[in-house]
Amino acid sequence: MTKLIETLQTQKLAARAAPSTANQRVAQLKALRTQIERYQDVFADAASADFGNRPHFESRLIEVIGTLWVLDHARRNLKKWMKPDRRAPQALFAGPNWLKVTYQPKGVVGIVTPWNMPLYLSLGPLVTAIAAGNRAMIKLPEETPRSNAVIKTLLGEIFDETEVAVFSGEIADPSAFTALPFDHLIFTGSPRVGRLVMEAAAKNLVPVTLELGGKSPAIVAEDYPVADAALRITHGKVAMSGQICVAPDYALVRHTDIPTFVEGVKQAFKQFYPDGVDGPEYCQVVNDRHAGRIKAMLDDAKAKGAAVIPCAPWSGDNSIPLHVVTGVTSDMQIAQEEVFGPILPVVGYGTLDNAIAYVADQPHPLALYLFSKKAAVRDRVIGETRSGGVTVNDWGWHVVNAAVPFGGVGNSGFGSYHGVEGFRELSNARPVFHRAPSFPTQLMYPPINVGPRGIFQRFWMNRYSKKPDPSLGGTPYGDSTEAKHD
Repeated sequence: MTKLIETLQTQKLAARAAPSTANQRVAQLKALRTQIERYQDVFADAASADFGNRPHFESRLIEVIGTLWVLDHARRNLKKWMKPDRRAPQALFAGPNWLKVTYQPKGVVGIVTPWNMPLYLSLGPLVTAIAAGNRAMIKLPEETPRSNAVIKTLLGEIFDETEVAVFSGEIADPSAFTALPFDHLIFTGSPRVGRLVMEAAAKNLVPVTLELGGKSPAIVAEDYPVADAALRITHGKVAMSGQICVAPDYALVRHTDIPTFVEGVKQAFKQFYPDGVDGPEYCQVVNDRHAGRIKAMLDDAKAKGAAVIPCAPWSGDNSIPLHVVTGVTSDMQIAQEEVFGPILPVVGYGTLDNAIAYVADQPHPLALYLFSKKAAVRDRVIGETRSGGVTVNDWGWHVVNAAVPFGGVGNSGFGSYHGVEGFRELSNARPVFHRAPSFPTQLMYPPINVGPRGIFQRFWMNRYSKKPDPSLGGTPYGDSTEAKHD
């Protein structure tokens, strides 16, 4: 705990003493990009070892390239983002005065990283923190010690601890990190833990960004080819074995199309993994505890009458093939909890109204996926539901577009850390009003309603606020008895 407090105090002092310039921020991001490229193979090896097996392609695409996209966008745009934003003063203050919003670094940003994507979900927020001129302290997850070591080395070679400090297994009590008085805290994880993080941050009035996942639905409309939807939803479910916060959690499919959809998922899985789950291209569930959670969900669904269809043979280890579950009922764990693994519940619906109502009745998800070629269907679903983001006719790709914000809404979190919205999230938007020496604000001084000043005051008040309703009572403005109270 002492090390955490000392580091935070040192970073806060450094932030006050030496705020970073635009050129310094660009240089830091360039150095970080070089390090990510240098260490990408070492990181992919480490991540695979942490998971038992994780394909290098997935680590490179999702974590390495995904982070570089965020970084490149920030590096290209941060000078523009940093420029003061000129605003028009209210009409009363127009003329020689000027008004602007400046974007000031908040100070020290705390970043709490989950185990599923330790590089992307630590360095992605770090990129935004640097672009906004902040210092950062990063808490890495206990589940990925090898990946943590790579990230710590990667950052330690280019950043002093007064700029970026990294903590992992050396923190005996992880809650000590979220209890620190940061200037902003970013947490990625479950809604349950997110509530605890927010409670801890509230004790210090620390503003938070929460990315909390949730049950992201994939709606297959009646006009869309079922086989193509099954292919794309399957890809979203098998990438990292569904251990991605924006993976499709469940599919909403018309009752009559469910058999075709299930067959499409099975064929897609076979197409992706002709050798089943034992080949090098299939990602394992990260550890025994999480594998046990997946197994318990499947057992619960079976016990409550669901049909559970594995897409490949399974020996019972942590290489769990995708399981499609039909006959889902609301009392099943897979209908209530975020799956976060290789299970695809399929929920049947009769009409589009039914599908929209089903989604609207659930807590707001981090993502929503709609498969439809009809603009009217797209407009209805997007307009009548809420989610952190949307991809139409595929899954997840809105997240990797760094020009737009990434975050949740309601139960799936709030705030964002991509694009200009992320820059502003980690900045203090500071309005600055400059009164020109010749501008007579003293016309608003007391005593009121006296002499020429009073004429101006009455004109201005009546100009901007029209006649009140006399039937409601109250003392008319300008009356000599106004504002006389005991």
